[in-house]
Amino acid sequence: MEFTVKQIAGLLGGEIEGNDNLKISQLSKIEEGKSGTISFLSNLKYEPYLYTTEASAVIVDKRFEPKKAFKTTLIRVENSYTAFTQLLQQYEQIIKGEKRGIEQPSYIGEGSTLGENLYLGAFAYIGLNCRIGKNVKIYPQAYIGDNVKIGDGTVVHPGVRIYNNTVIGENCTFFANAVIGSDGFGFAPQADGTYKTIPQLGNVVIEDNVSVGACSSIDCATIGSTIIRQGVKLDNLVQVGHNVEIGKNTVIAAQAGIAGSTKIGENCVIGGQAGFNGHITVPNGTKVGGQAGITRTWTEEGLSLNGTPALEIKDSLRAAAIFRKLPLLEKRVQALEKHNKEDKQ
Repeated sequence: MEFTVKQIAGLLGGEIEGNDNLKISQLSKIEEGKSGTISFLSNLKYEPYLYTTEASAVIVDKRFEPKKAFKTTLIRVENSYTAFTQLLQQYEQIIKGEKRGIEQPSYIGEGSTLGENLYLGAFAYIGLNCRIGKNVKIYPQAYIGDNVKIGDGTVVHPGVRIYNNTVIGENCTFFANAVIGSDGFGFAPQADGTYKTIPQLGNVVIEDNVSVGACSSIDCATIGSTIIRQGVKLDNLVQVGHNVEIGKNTVIAAQAGIAGSTKIGENCVIGGQAGFNGHITVPNGTKVGGQAGITRTWTEEGLSLNGTPALEIKDSLRAAAIFRKLPLLEKRVQALEKHNKEDKQ
C-alpha cells in the first residue's frame, strides 16, 4: 500500500518541510533509506545520514536544526521516536491483517465464555470457566488454564502457558513461550539434607497494557498474588519470583531476575542481567544498571544504582576506578615493603 507524505503527516500531527505529494510504501533505517521509504532521526549520532539518505521522507523533532543541505522531505513532530513508533504500529496492522475465528483443532473447556472477534489458533487450549474478553488473539499452541480471566484486546503469542487462576487486564501482550503462573521456587530444607516442596497456592495478577517478553517467567504467589501493575514492560528471559510486586510503568531488560516477595516501585528502569534479593524494596523512579546486584532495601526515590553489591552511581564509578588501580597499588606496596626490609638490614 502507498500513502503520501501529507497523509502520514496528518496521522502524526506533523509539519511538512518539502514535497508533500511523495509516495511512501515502506519504512527504513535512515542509513538504509531508499526512494519510497520513510525513516526517522531521533539519536543525533545518526544525523550525518540525513545528508546522504535516499529515503523520501524523514521524521524529525520540531526543534531539530540541520547543519548542512539535504534532499529528503522532513516531517517535524514533537517527538520523532514516539511518532515513528506510532507509524510502526499502524504499519504492523496493515501487513499482518486481522485474524479472527476459531481454528481447528482447538479446545474450549466447559463454562468458558468468549468475547467478540476472538482469534483462537490451531492446537490452542482454553480450560474450564475462563473469561476471555473482546478482540483477544490467542495464537497456535498456547495454553490457558482453568479459571483464567483475559481482558479485551490482549494478544497471546504461540506457545505461551498461562496457569490456573491468572488474572490479566486489557491490551496486554505475551510473546512466545512466556510462562505465567508456574510454581515459585519454594522448598523447605529438612534435617536429613533433603528439601520439601512448599505448595504454591496463590496466583498472578497482571494489570492493563503490560508486555511480557519471549521465554519470560512470572511465578504464582505462595499465598495471595504476584502483581504486575499497569504499563509494565518485561523484556525476554526475565524471571519474576513468587509474591513479587512490580509498580506501574516500570521497564525491565532481558535476563534480569527478581527473587520472591521483593517490591519494585513505579517508573523504574532496570538494565539487563540485574539481580534482586528477595524480601527487599526498591523505590519509585530507581534506575538500575546492567548486571547490578540489588542486595538490600533502598528508601530514597530516583536513585541510579550500579555494581554488585549496588551502590549509587557516583560511588560505584569511584570504586571501579580504584579497583582498576589495584595492580599498581599492589606493586607500590611490595616496593615499599622491600625498601623497608632493606633499611632494617
